[in-house]
Amino acid sequence: MEKIRIVIADDMEAHRRRLERIIHSDKNLELAGSAKSGYEAIAFAAIKKPSIVLMDIEMESQLAGIKAAAEINKISPTTKIIMLTIHQDDNIVFAAFQTGIVDYLIKSAPKEEILEAIYSATNNQSPIRPIIAEKIRQEFARIKSSEDNLTQSFKVISSLTQSELEVLKLLCNGLKRKEIADIRTVEIETIKKQINSLLKKFDKSSTKEIVKKVNELKLFDMIKDIS
Repeated sequence: MEKIRIVIADDMEAHRRRLERIIHSDKNLELAGSAKSGYEAIAFAAIKKPSIVLMDIEMESQLAGIKAAAEINKISPTTKIIMLTIHQDDNIVFAAFQTGIVDYLIKSAPKEEILEAIYSATNNQSPIRPIIAEKIRQEFARIKSSEDNLTQSFKVISSLTQSELEVLKLLCNGLKRKEIADIRTVEIETIKKQINSLLKKFDKSSTKEIVKKVNELKLFDMIKDIS
């Protein structure tokens, strides 16, 4: 069996030494390099083309490992990256997965768990760990909610008169009722009536809520024919 070549990237010597001992304990593994920073990890990956990189997240900067992982996936796409970290924040871990890493472990994981992760990554069998599975479910739910929200908002937009659309656009640009009335050369009572109509159609209690929703969905970026 061809040996699995591994690069370690961790700014703490004690952690590097522990991982080195774990690698040396298995005859199928070979240490290809031991990096102290994300920059060194990228250099080792480019030159050595290892099978696996065991990557710390926080090195020369808080997210150095995540940035390094993104670069390594560009220059050596066959290299599998396993994050070893003290972080259990699901947002940080999820950000790491978005760079293309295949697995993550807490640094205090036992030797057997680290070896299992290495072999699983080599065989393209890395598990989707619970924290990531939950984050993926949340992300799909967010996307679905956003799509439903956008569809409903387009339905409301399509029901607006041209005058209401113009008033809505001016509101989204931060103008007050009096300013809108002056621009549109109408009585402020007319603007108030149109705003009340907007509130009713969007089913909101304030113009701030409408403006927030329209701006978040970037509706006016999608409606090019509104002047």
